[in-house]
Amino acid sequence: MIKQALLGEFLHEVENTRKILKAIPDSALGWKPSEKNWTTAQLASHIAEVYNWYQFTFNQDVFDMGAYRYDKGDISRAENIVAKFEENVVKAQQALENSDERTYFNDWKMEMDGNVLFPLMPKIQVIRGFLFNHLYHHRGELVVYLRSTGNKVPGLYGPTADDKM
Repeated sequence: MIKQALLGEFLHEVENTRKILKAIPDSALGWKPSEKNWTTAQLASHIAEVYNWYQFTFNQDVFDMGAYRYDKGDISRAENIVAKFEENVVKAQQALENSDERTYFNDWKMEMDGNVLFPLMPKIQVIRGFLFNHLYHHRGELVVYLRSTGNKVPGLYGPTADDKM
């Protein structure tokens, strides 16, 4: 039952993520709001990468970021970032669909070189916070990046200022 609720939200939000990633023009990829921020390409690539974390979160009780390797691919073109997103979504959906609800309350943590990065907590809390909410946070940032570069923003939860009423 929990899995079905997660899957429903996942599928709905994948469509929203797809819309926002497809709205990025190549001309905006190098922009960043400050020296401390990622470029649009780096932020969009990170959003695509979050979907790669599903298999480690659903299938393991410890995610070792020290051993984690990820090939972002060529992020100099928006279509490449979208393609990587699509590849990762397939794996994420499989991890969610094949997950065992009985493991959702197992303790889970993230480590790197023996240091705890994400404290021990139930896996379901990690799924909601680390996978779902984390993604929504970064999508919100991307909306601001698009608006700041003069680009149109697609409606994710209803119309935007770019939509004609």
